[in-house]
Amino acid sequence: MQDIKKYEAMAKLDLSEAERQSLSERMDKLIAGFSALESIDTEGTEPLATVLNIQNVLRDDAAKKLFTREELLSNAPEQHEHCFQVPKALEQ
Repeated sequence: MQDIKKYEAMAKLDLSEAERQSLSERMDKLIAGFSALESIDTEGTEPLATVLNIQNVLRDDAAKKLFTREELLSNAPEQHEHCFQVPKALEQ
């Protein structure tokens, strides 16, 4: 039987004795289910990141210059020294 009180304190719960008993029984069943996994021989088994047989499907991370500075600034309402000019976000 699991001691629920320490988990109850961590979660800042106030459980009744009946709730503690119920949770303890359910936790015992859960732990018993996971302990069955300990009997499986995994020697020589490689860990998986995914069960699908796929490789890296992402494109190469290559830097490309798509726009010139002038093209990017052409829609800016205000510019200052070839940069976007925006209002101050914080007043000092």
